[in-house]
Amino acid sequence: MKLIFIRHGDPDYEKDSLTEKGWREAEILSERVAKWDIKQIYCSPMGRAKDTCSVSLKKTGREAVTCEWLQEFYYRIWDEQEKQWTIAWDFFPRDFNNWDELHDKDKWAETDIMKSGDIAKHAQEVYDGIDALLEKHGYKRNDKGFYDVIEHNDDNIVLFCHFGVTALIVSHLIGVAAPVLWQGMIMQPTALTILGSEERIPGEATFRVQTFSDCRHLAEAGEPMSQSGYFTKIFEG
Repeated sequence: MKLIFIRHGDPDYEKDSLTEKGWREAEILSERVAKWDIKQIYCSPMGRAKDTCSVSLKKTGREAVTCEWLQEFYYRIWDEQEKQWTIAWDFFPRDFNNWDELHDKDKWAETDIMKSGDIAKHAQEVYDGIDALLEKHGYKRNDKGFYDVIEHNDDNIVLFCHFGVTALIVSHLIGVAAPVLWQGMIMQPTALTILGSEERIPGEATFRVQTFSDCRHLAEAGEPMSQSGYFTKIFEG
């Protein structure tokens, strides 16, 4: 199985839609998506993801299943140093780098800063969502952190969503703390993040990242990558 996560195009957050550039990106992306053999497309309920997805649906003649748990992970936590509420994945690196528990896959959501926003509960809602989806497609999560193979398949599953929630899902699938990905990685608009299932032991499946934030379609079309969500100039070589 391949899980293909696609971040929405360059966002107009005020309108929860896409900028003019974002619509161009979505059109370029759709040419790439149209070449794939896809089992099912899933989409966030938020406007910018639905708009991005809509271009590929039109190109392919397919339909998407909307999943509420694929919405951006917008829940807020109380930042004591800044004395303000902030998105759970958007606090300053100075607070993250010296906080060992935030690097621990089993402890990060139980830290005081995450408890301030009931993040463990909201994260579990996302975990339950992706696990139910995977079980529908033949992989049932067990209590050891990997998946029992109910039915082997080589399906390509496409999910149009957002950086924050994608990083959270990836952390769940590969067994790392979500803040490590939130603080240390970035997905550009319309970027692909692809995980493949491996069955090295018969009947057992684990997931491995094959690519993270692939924007090859933009580069080949001569469309610069958006800097949305990034705080320095992007290298495009």
